[in-house]
Amino acid sequence: MTRYLHTMIRVTDPDATIAFFDMLGLKEVRRMDSEKGRFTLIFLAAPGQEGVAEVELTHNWDPEPYGGGRNFGHLAFRVDDIYATCQRLMDAGVTINRPPRDGHMAFVKTPDGISIELLQDGSLPAAEPWASMPNVGTW
Repeated sequence: MTRYLHTMIRVTDPDATIAFFDMLGLKEVRRMDSEKGRFTLIFLAAPGQEGVAEVELTHNWDPEPYGGGRNFGHLAFRVDDIYATCQRLMDAGVTINRPPRDGHMAFVKTPDGISIELLQDGSLPAAEPWASMPNVGTW
């Protein structure tokens, strides 16, 4: 039997990335520092999903550049209200790369450029300002 455990992404600013995922409802569930390997692993999960479906943030202590993030693909999260979620993110300065014009799907990026797909369970009726908002950049 195979069971999904987590998705790992490399991050340059753990605090900014944790704050981003906190806005989506994920919380830190555990952390491990490796002095020898010079890295920190931080695991995040939605409440009730601990140990089931987690995001592992890997922070290498020695700076190294990471390519754009698009080659990774994306992480997907179901949200209770896609409009409220996008508004909360936008109010915090996050760019909504693909707005939820259809009341169902949106894309945003983490501080390191990893694409995050937000999915509404079902679809909400089209609403402004989302319905007429253009895409911003790539998603």
